[in-house]
Amino acid sequence: MAEGRRSYPDVGGGHIGLAVTIIALFVIASFSGARWTLITAGCFAAWFIVALTVILIRGGSGRVAVRRAYVATFGWGDYITP
Repeated sequence: MAEGRRSYPDVGGGHIGLAVTIIALFVIASFSGARWTLITAGCFAAWFIVALTVILIRGGSGRVAVRRAYVATFGWGDYITP
């Protein structure tokens, strides 16, 4: 990587975590209905907003802050891949 550039977080696990979350939301919607689906989706959205707010308060900015909040929310996908 070029000197002076910020390091970007690896979002591969975030994509996997997001995909699993979307699949889980479809399963929740099929068994429990819209109420629990919206509650679950709202929890993930709230976690993303809290993570983004903390990153912005600590000096992050722009696209890097959004990527870091995305990884903080969905980065657990790294743990479910071989």
